[in-house]
Amino acid sequence: MPELPEVEVVRRGLARWTGGRTIEAAEILDPRSARRHVEGPDDLQRRLAGATIADVVRRGKFLWLPLSAESDNSHTAGPPRTALMAHLGMSGQLLVKDPGLPDEKHLRIRLALSPARDETGVELPSELRFVDQRIFGGMFLADLEPTADGLPGGQGEVGLPLIPRQAAHIARDPLDPAFSFEAFHTRLRARRTGIKRALLDQSLISGIGNIYADEALWAARLHFARPTDTLRRSESLRLTEEARSVMERALEAGGTSFDSLYVNVNGTSGYFERSLNAYGRAGEPCRRCAAEGRDTRIRRDVFMNRSSYSCPRCQPVPRNARW
Repeated sequence: MPELPEVEVVRRGLARWTGGRTIEAAEILDPRSARRHVEGPDDLQRRLAGATIADVVRRGKFLWLPLSAESDNSHTAGPPRTALMAHLGMSGQLLVKDPGLPDEKHLRIRLALSPARDETGVELPSELRFVDQRIFGGMFLADLEPTADGLPGGQGEVGLPLIPRQAAHIARDPLDPAFSFEAFHTRLRARRTGIKRALLDQSLISGIGNIYADEALWAARLHFARPTDTLRRSESLRLTEEARSVMERALEAGGTSFDSLYVNVNGTSGYFERSLNAYGRAGEPCRRCAAEGRDTRIRRDVFMNRSSYSCPRCQPVPRNARW
């Protein structure tokens, strides 16, 4: 499943290729991909036609496109009241393509966009396609509401202080300019659970999934079962900085792709998996220990019905571990 860096790669691509463009027509090819739109696929098609994409915003792994509707009287774009939510699920892809190109095998939704050119004058592709092999994802309209703190809803280009109701419970992520470390540390200490379990709680801190939790914990030299109420402020700060660092490096690499399901809007895969230090490396040497002349192998533990990877030397199991 795509994690925060993968979703941010998609967001940036969409902002560049679709921002400010009008959806001239919408075609729902598979109603299952519109099942979260309560009024049904026909209503979704009708309401999308004529709407302008005012921005592309992300909070954690949630991605949405605020839509400005044209006023019936003035023919000018009004403030966004709704947003097109894009849920990628396990295999969802948002691709910007020329309409003359063949349809993808698992194409579910097609949006025809108004003509536009890039900064060099080259005409941009005019279709936004939602492709989803496993059909766990989808698209739907959501009402926008003011953010609780009055700050931008998430990572975007415009900075609208609005957020879809369905995403309002999601905490800010480490890459969000409005992320508050002090608030995170206070809430983290109050959780009284294992630190990885806390990192995966999207209501506490969003966007950190299994891969980047393992990478951040390895970099911060913390075991995943360390009790949160024992963390010193300096340790919480180090962990937060390492989480931000690993995700920024993943962004530079285009995300982490282990198969052909995750791609950015141009259809290319990320390659950050080549730089992973812990995740998926069970039995391989810990690179930090190897640099110090020690032969320590990465271990794999079962955690929350999934795998967790760590170094036995760099990340010893605490005596008061909370699994």
